Parts: sequence; C-alpha cells; structure tokens
Amino acid sequence: MPENSSSSQSGTPAANQPGAQLNAQLSVLIVDPNAGIRANLQNMLNQAGVTRIESAVNAGTAIKALGRKSFDIVLCEYDLGSGTRGADGGGEGQDGQQLLEDLRHHRIIPPWSIFIMLTAEGTYGKVVSAAELTPTDYILKPFTVQVLHERIQKAVARRAALLPVYQLIAQAKPREAIAAAIESARTRPAHALDFARLRAELHASLKEHDLAETVYRDVLAAKPVGWARLGLARAVAAQGRTDEAIPLLEHIVADNPRLMAAYDLLARCQQERGDAAQAKKTLEDAVAISPYVVRRLRRLGEVALETGDTDGAEKSFRQVVTRSRYSEFRNPEDHVNLVRALVGKGDPAGASTVIRDLERSLRGTPAADACKAISVALLHDAAGNGAAAVKELKLAVDAVRAGGALSPHMRVGLAQSCLTHHMDDEASEVMLGALNGGDDALSPQQALNVFVRAGRPDLADGIGKQLRAQAQILLGVADEKRNMGDVRGAVQTLLEALHMAPNNLQVMVAVVGGVLRQIMEMGWDHPLAALSEEQLEHIRALDPDHPRLLALDAELAAAKRKYGIATSGA
Repeated sequence: MPENSSSSQSGTPAANQPGAQLNAQLSVLIVDPNAGIRANLQNMLNQAGVTRIESAVNAGTAIKALGRKSFDIVLCEYDLGSGTRGADGGGEGQDGQQLLEDLRHHRIIPPWSIFIMLTAEGTYGKVVSAAELTPTDYILKPFTVQVLHERIQKAVARRAALLPVYQLIAQAKPREAIAAAIESARTRPAHALDFARLRAELHASLKEHDLAETVYRDVLAAKPVGWARLGLARAVAAQGRTDEAIPLLEHIVADNPRLMAAYDLLARCQQERGDAAQAKKTLEDAVAISPYVVRRLRRLGEVALETGDTDGAEKSFRQVVTRSRYSEFRNPEDHVNLVRALVGKGDPAGASTVIRDLERSLRGTPAADACKAISVALLHDAAGNGAAAVKELKLAVDAVRAGGALSPHMRVGLAQSCLTHHMDDEASEVMLGALNGGDDALSPQQALNVFVRAGRPDLADGIGKQLRAQAQILLGVADEKRNMGDVRGAVQTLLEALHMAPNNLQVMVAVVGGVLRQIMEMGWDHPLAALSEEQLEHIRALDPDHPRLLALDAELAAAKRKYGIATSGA
C-alpha cells in the first residue's frame, strides 16, 4: 500500500515544487477495488498537484470510463481481482495485466497514454506478463508522494517529446510523422531511440518493411537494444524471408528469455515453415515463463489442436475461457475450441458443461448463437447423430447470415462441417464470407483449397466463378469512382477486385493503371508503387506480349522520374 505523506522526502510539499503547474493540467484515472487505497492515491496526487481525478473499481468500469473520455494517465493496481468484494463493486474480475492487454489490443487508449502499474506482486510470471505489454512504468509498493511525482514527471516529459509525432499519426499523416520523427531525433537527441522506433513502426505500418529493416539495422549498429533486434526480425519475416528470421529470433530468445513477443513471432515463423510441432514447443516455453497472456494461450491451444494434442488444447483453452471470463471482450469461439478439444478427448459430458456456460454467459449475440450451434453440432457428430448435427449447422449458418462475426478460421471449420454433411450451398456461402474479413481475411486460394481438400473441386470451380464475377462488378464500380474524381476510392475498389481475382489479367492491368494514376496525381506512395511493380512482373510472366505492358512500364518510369525515385527501386 502507498505511504501517504504530506510532503516530499525533502520536506517541501510536492505541489509547490517545479512541475506542479504541469500536473494541474493532467487527468488521471485510478483503477483499484479498495476504496481506502483509491482515497489514499487521490490524496497523494493532490499533493503532487494533480486535481483532475476519477476512479474505477475494476477492469470493466475502467474500460467504460476510458470509452467515454480520454485520460492522460491511468494508475492501475495490478491485483484487481483478489480483494474482498464490497459495496463499491470491487472483487473478482480481471487483473491489471489483463486490463492492459484489452486496452492495447482493442485500441481503447491511444499510444501516448501513460499507463502506470502499481503492484507489490512478487510472482515472477505475472510481472513478466505485464511487462511485455508495455506499461509506461511500474511503481512497487510502498511508495511516497515524491516517488509518484517523479515517475509521473518523467513519463510526462517523454510523452511531451513524442507527442507531435503521435498527433500526426492520429491525423493519419504517416509521411509527415516520419519526417517529424527524423527532425525531432536531431533536436531532441535524448529521445533519439524513441523516434527511431516510431519511424520503423511507421514504415512497417505502410508495408515499407525494407525501410523499417534499414532503421532497425542503423539502431543496432549504434546500440544492441532488444526491441530493435525484434523489430529487425519482424521486418525480415514480413518480407517473406522466414528462414532468415528464424535464426534471428532463436538468438533473441537465447540472449533475452524474457522478451516474450520474440517467442510469438518465432512460433508463427515455424508454423509458416510447416513445423507445427516446433511452434507448439516454442509457445509452451513462452507460456511457462509468462502464463497470463490470453492471446498466447489461445494461440497455443490452436496449434495444439492442429497437432492433435487434445490434452494440451483443453488445458490452454480452459485457461483462456477462465481468464477472459470478466473481460468486456470475451470471444465465444474460445468455448467452441474448448468443446472441440473435449470432444476429441472423448469427454462429451465436459463438452456439454462448456456449452451450457457459453449459453448462460454469452447469449444474445449472433456470434454467440453461431458458436453454440457449432459446438452442439460437434457433440452430435461425435455421437453419430448426423441429422441433429445438420439441424445445428443450419442454425449456425443462419446466425452468420444474421451478422454473426466469426473469424476466418472458425468459418473454415464451419464450412468443413457443412461439406461433411453435403450442405454444399451453405459451405460455399460461409467460405465466400471468409474472404471479406478485413486484414485477417482468407485469400481466394486458401478458400478454394478447403473444397479441394474435401474432394469437391466442382465447388472450388463454382466459388472461383463467383469471385471472378464479383471482381468484374468491382471494376465497374472503380470506373464510376474514377469518373467522379475519387481517385483514391477507385484504387481501393481495384484492390478489392485484385483480392477476389488475384490472377486475372484484366484486374491486374486495371490495378496497375489505377495505382499509377493516383501516384501521378497525389504523390509518391511506396507500398502502392511496390504493388504496381509486383503486378507488372506478374502480368509479364502470364502474358509477356500483353498490349498494355509497355505503356504501363513507361508510366511507372515516368512516375519515378517525376518524384526523383531511383530506377532500381524506391
């Protein structure tokens, strides 16, 4: 518990020290289930010059408060769930680490928010779990007003240095943000590494992974910091150089076993290389060190299912379901995966219990309805009751039609179940929907492979025809947008058409033409230029004598000349 002190260690009231005026402008959210500690923290903040203070008693109320308004600082007690529930609503729920995980993952707080964890927790695994989710700082209890004041001032000073760049990012001006980071690194050398990190992350967000790689290598040439090593591995992996990324990550893990994100990326690369068993071991090693991060537990469960380890899958998904029980962002798909593991183990009674929990705690949304129906169908299939399984699968498809948002992975499983029961139309409908899931959408080839592996190439051909028809419609929409002067909108529509029909020459030619038109009119765009070059090479491979090829090559060269881009590449 914090030490309540009316003065700093030097005997001077914190509010009268330099920085108090700045503190008066700060807004703080205290998250703690104990009313006495909340009052004590508020008193300490008042002494440090902070007066704009609100409180939350648990993770749920904190998320609601942060959803209503932004705060400069979140002071969060780690142990939110172990206290005795009282009249103020504290008690069981998420801990501070799980709250931070939700806030970061769902982007409830902006990157420049200051999140300070207050803890006396000595459990090694919990501290590591929270540390990898990048709180701004830790303050170990007990602490004084002076310590709290100094930590806040340090965090505020760093934020003030980075804020102009963050503001440009928030305004969707990544190019200007990169330029500002370069200039700020020159004028604020004390934060040069922070600005370099922001630059690299901005390049990565623009899919300029080669430029991000250059920044990371420059940082590492000056100082061997862990985040730059991990960033370099990410940039290398993002460029498809998986075999090069794996040894980089193995060295990172060996040198710094606490850098948990390295395990996650290593496992992903190993799985991409086709080594699911090694990926599972990597994730198991990570969970042994840091056992409280829900998304990692979920990933371990998925890989365990893929490798046939139903015991491991059950253990992981049971922890996921338990740990996310009090989250505002529970995912009913976790229950489906737990049911899948229990059915695989031959435990229908345990699976039924999980389904009842799903129905009781997550009912009322189309996604939950779909997941319940999928789970019940799994039970019926295991019991050999095909007719009952078909009935539930139809209910699941109906729920998806009603807006049930399922992940592509869950849609694939639903489609496979439909195919098993000769529900061809439903399977095709579900898979088409999986192609429109945003950043995690399946590629057309991945969707077609589901039908090919099921021995239904006829359905794959049917899906292919539908995709080509949709792409033709999108080409017409893009033409309309371009004629109305919406050049950017036309390009976005063309990119949707390319996703639907990635090997269609007409679509590829239209995409290159639209991209080059946007570049000539609105400025150089590295990712779009790289895409146009990639598509030109694809066209050349499919039809080296295509009548538009030479003209498009000339347009690309003209764009490079206009913006002073070297002919060999951007």
